[in-house]
Amino acid sequence: MVQVRDEIGVYEYSGGIVGPGIEPAGTVKDGGTIRSGTPPGCWGPMITPKFQGGHEVTRPVMVEGAEIGDAVAIRLKKVHVTSLATSSGVMDFVDGRYIGDPFVAKLCPACGTTSPASHIEGIGDDAVHCDKCGAEVSAFRFGNGYVIVLDRENEMALTVNQEVANTLAADAAVNVALPDNSGQHSILALARADISGLASRMRPFLGNIGTSPSRDLPDSHNAGDFGAFLLNAPHGYSFTQEELNEHKTDGHMDTNSVRQGSILICPVKIPGAGIYMGDMHAQQGNGEIAGHATDVAGEVELQVEVIKGLELDGPILLQTMDDLPYLARPLDDAERSSVKALGDKYGQAEVEDNAPITFIGSGATLNDATKNGLDRAAKVTGLPYDEILNRATIAGSIEISRLPGVVRVTFMCPRKIIEGMGISHLVDEQYT
Repeated sequence: MVQVRDEIGVYEYSGGIVGPGIEPAGTVKDGGTIRSGTPPGCWGPMITPKFQGGHEVTRPVMVEGAEIGDAVAIRLKKVHVTSLATSSGVMDFVDGRYIGDPFVAKLCPACGTTSPASHIEGIGDDAVHCDKCGAEVSAFRFGNGYVIVLDRENEMALTVNQEVANTLAADAAVNVALPDNSGQHSILALARADISGLASRMRPFLGNIGTSPSRDLPDSHNAGDFGAFLLNAPHGYSFTQEELNEHKTDGHMDTNSVRQGSILICPVKIPGAGIYMGDMHAQQGNGEIAGHATDVAGEVELQVEVIKGLELDGPILLQTMDDLPYLARPLDDAERSSVKALGDKYGQAEVEDNAPITFIGSGATLNDATKNGLDRAAKVTGLPYDEILNRATIAGSIEISRLPGVVRVTFMCPRKIIEGMGISHLVDEQYT
């Protein structure tokens, strides 16, 4: 008998894989709460050879009553950074240290061990060493990198010089606040400090959150762009394009508006949905143009709700009001009065009752991702494809979440359609 709980805390992680093969942390009630402390994504797992994905996300939590063909709404109640510092930058691959994909199939160049256990010796680019033979083993290098310290109270950040970076590296796991059960090396150990004194605001969000794909795959590749690296790959996670489209759920979005206060609506492709989360970033501009942003540890609280019969291929996002594109923000009272007067002037009595909605699209390129998001919007809403194009042009926007291929397709959608989707209460909650 499966125990179903009102609240679940998940503090164990999947080692870089998401899918039905990962043992769930438990089952939460429809309407229940999930809490976690998430490890950093990207660079820590990238320099930890035993990982078979580029992130370290939580084990999945099943949701009572969620069936294949439903959707699950995830209210992001809390997204809070716990790291004091982190490091990131542009990546280079090291030839000879991976099979096909350095995120998925790392290789010790000296003893030939695949996905070897490893340890840290000293600091710097050559700090990661194979447990079996002692050789330096990281499959990644910084092209240009930085160490950044974080003021969580005032939500500010500052990159530091080499001396400070070296000091932080001496206690790397503590400064990045690795959770007890995390298996990754801290990227602070590399102490790469090419940019000193650059200040930035913090605006934390989750880069990888959603429902489990219906076949095991690397967590960082659960999207159309990174997933393209799995096509006919020479390792154990090879997919065809058709298989990737069928199984992925686009949890790895790197969409900076998937933050506290937003509502994410995700497809259910396995019984129970399998909610997982990770890859918190302290800040990131649209596009994540460097390939990686400021990956941090953090505290997360989610509330889940099953939406029966809403069949999705990828996520829908109800962004916070602050994050909505200007043309897709609901009209205020003064604007509504102006629109009514404009209509009266020309004899146009009807003014559409609508609200903003955002579809996530992904693909190998930005053009592919945009087409994917538009196709998803047309399929789910029933609006003609060309009408979606017009709505996104004059009452919405196409925004880049990540290069090479994740976008947001936002437009004003008629309320009747939103009601038919079964999410009008969520839209009202977010925008009324």
